[in-house]
Amino acid sequence: MERQKEAIQNSETHVVKCVFPNTTNHYDTLFGGTALQWMDEVAFITATRFSRQRMVTVSSEKVDFKKPIPSGTFAELIGKVTLVGSSSLKVRVDIFIEQMNKDHRELAVTGEFIMVSIDDNKKAIPIKLG
Repeated sequence: MERQKEAIQNSETHVVKCVFPNTTNHYDTLFGGTALQWMDEVAFITATRFSRQRMVTVSSEKVDFKKPIPSGTFAELIGKVTLVGSSSLKVRVDIFIEQMNKDHRELAVTGEFIMVSIDDNKKAIPIKLG
């Protein structure tokens, strides 16, 4: 259990993206699909760092868009393992908005992703720590 707690801590992933105009919609806010792509990538990185095995996304659950993410801001994505199963992990990914010229950030999007460990034949296999 201690090894699992340490792996969860060590796998926490932080990625900061800049919201440029080419990632925004006609409202000048981040496309929802782009946010989901970024979140899935962070979930993958987090799960892989936790297990050090081949991981794939099998589902996403309840993604809540709480605030629009405007162009010209930073988006910090934070991935954390929240549940460990025999061959799967649940990873929560939060996106925080940070103004470039202010020391303030707000939670904008939350979502959960189910990741599964697979073998060379793309079959689910148990997660084994270190």
